[in-house]
Amino acid sequence: MNVSFIGERITELRLKKNVSEYQMSYDLGHNKNYIRAITSGRSLPSVTGLFNIIEYFGLTPSEFFDNERPQMIRKAMEYMEQLDEEDMVILLNIMQLICQKRKQSD
Repeated sequence: MNVSFIGERITELRLKKNVSEYQMSYDLGHNKNYIRAITSGRSLPSVTGLFNIIEYFGLTPSEFFDNERPQMIRKAMEYMEQLDEEDMVILLNIMQLICQKRKQSD
């Protein structure tokens, strides 16, 4: 992971949440330039600060650092919400069979 990842990821999530750097800094209890300093690469948050930022976005650390998989999971959820109950049961059974097959091959 490169050093700029944290700043870029914060910017990505902040824009999705439609919140300014100033507002996010304020919400986290820091001075108005806190988030800007991180996203511009001038500084990095402390471990505690990073956990607070991750919590601010309602994510787990793994979701914050694995930005591809949560997007796939969210996309799958969007499709699943369109299914009726019968189709949902079929899909769950298929998923269960795939997981069982994987366990057997391990």
